[in-house]
Amino acid sequence: MGDCECKPLGFLIGLPFAFVSLLLALVGVIVWIIGSALSCLCPCCICCAGLANLAVSLVKLPIQILRWFIDLIPC
Repeated sequence: MGDCECKPLGFLIGLPFAFVSLLLALVGVIVWIIGSALSCLCPCCICCAGLANLAVSLVKLPIQILRWFIDLIPC
């Protein structure tokens, strides 16, 4: 138990921020769907790839925020 992996305080403190990022993740899903449709219509458009990458990072945001808060809390 030297690593002290159980940090419930960090999880609880990060929950409100994870909820806000969850809303951003929903926006990311919508942007990803629109970007995918645009890339099918015009595959030469490089901005659609950028939109898809932005959407994927928004979808991963809630987990990244929770991990960041958990890592900030000492044992």
